[in-house]
Amino acid sequence: MRNKKITVIGAARSGIAAARLLRAHAAHVFISDEKPLSAMGNAAALMDEYEIPYEFGKHTGKALECDAIVLSPGVPGNIPIIKLAREKGKKIYSEIEVAYQYCKAPVVAITGSNGKTTTTTLTGEIFKKAGVKTFVAGNIGVPFSDVAELADEKSVVVLEVSSFQLEHIDEFRPKVSVLLNLSPDHLDRYSSYEEYVQAKFRIVENQRGRDVFIYNEDDAAVKDFAGTVTIKTQPFSRLQKLRSGAWVRDGNIAVVSGRKEDVLMPASEVGIPGAHNLSNALASALAAKAMDVDNTHIREALRSFTGVEHRLEFVRELNGVKYFNDSKATNVDAVWYALQSFSEKIVLIAGGKDKGASYAPLRPLVEKNVAEIILIGEAAEKIESELGGSAACVRADTMQHAVEIARAHAAPGSVVLLSPACSSFDMFNNYEHRGRVFKECVKGLQ
Repeated sequence: MRNKKITVIGAARSGIAAARLLRAHAAHVFISDEKPLSAMGNAAALMDEYEIPYEFGKHTGKALECDAIVLSPGVPGNIPIIKLAREKGKKIYSEIEVAYQYCKAPVVAITGSNGKTTTTTLTGEIFKKAGVKTFVAGNIGVPFSDVAELADEKSVVVLEVSSFQLEHIDEFRPKVSVLLNLSPDHLDRYSSYEEYVQAKFRIVENQRGRDVFIYNEDDAAVKDFAGTVTIKTQPFSRLQKLRSGAWVRDGNIAVVSGRKEDVLMPASEVGIPGAHNLSNALASALAAKAMDVDNTHIREALRSFTGVEHRLEFVRELNGVKYFNDSKATNVDAVWYALQSFSEKIVLIAGGKDKGASYAPLRPLVEKNVAEIILIGEAAEKIESELGGSAACVRADTMQHAVEIARAHAAPGSVVLLSPACSSFDMFNNYEHRGRVFKECVKGLQ
């Protein structure tokens, strides 16, 4: 992109990182964001520092005075400026596509509807245990563009990639790709579930030769897609015996390659609890094996890794009640897993910005495991209409209010769980912000 005119649409973390990387490689960069300057934090100061012209408050015709557009993952591809760009024949790239052009390291890319952050972080930990210079980035919070040039041929980049980031790839080619699962998500942004699924499937689009695709044999849609993939595939399963890949045999994690089966460790020794996290551990183990990591380092990381922030994160115990932060549970399927992770009765804090999926699939688990639902945000009415009667429902105006209600209503020996099933953007900047506010409220209880 040297000497080309590139417009970056969206000035959040990924957009700024892409603009900075392109500017460093002699592209003529312009950045455009429809949010007003007052909502942009230090973005304007950063653009001034990097001598990158910008417009905030709206997208104007200046954004189309370019050779190509880089679309930040948080910006929908159907906004008017992007529709107009397509009509004018402008090439549109994602931020991970830009970063990939400048990255010399092999990439392990992980996607799925749930478990991406946990699996990406765990996979990174395995490589670190093996002494490999490792960069963990992507949808996990650190933009790929910030680490692309720091990684050399002897290092590895482990990327969490979302459907949004995969929408506009061109040459992005991971050495190892992982598809964890599929369930309805982001239906507020996609016209159909099928459109969302097709975006996920693009993770293998450019793989070839000795590249590897790792997939969940227990997910029917993922399994069916794997049957169409032409490169080497490696399945993982908690529930069935496999001829190759990773599975659970007699309570042990086993990795099968050809006629050889390596028993890694007892499944009970995996540091992160929950059946869904056992699936994530199997995927991480396969990704590491595909990059020739020794079993010793895989065992060590699987045992020592205890989880990530905002994902079933224990906050504190007060008066016999345990508080857990699962703010990363931004869809119904994630909450479905969370509600199965506790034997105690649950006071559930849920709600936020609705993403278009039904909450009704949660009803059996709510009836069985949940004593009360405390509802926040724009989706409160819809959630109550679909889950009302399965548990008592109470409305709260703020996170502080929700936590106070939870404390008053939770019996000793129970769990208070923030697991929203929604995005955060009606009340918070992102799910991390929501999780931090929840933790601050919980820690402030006396």
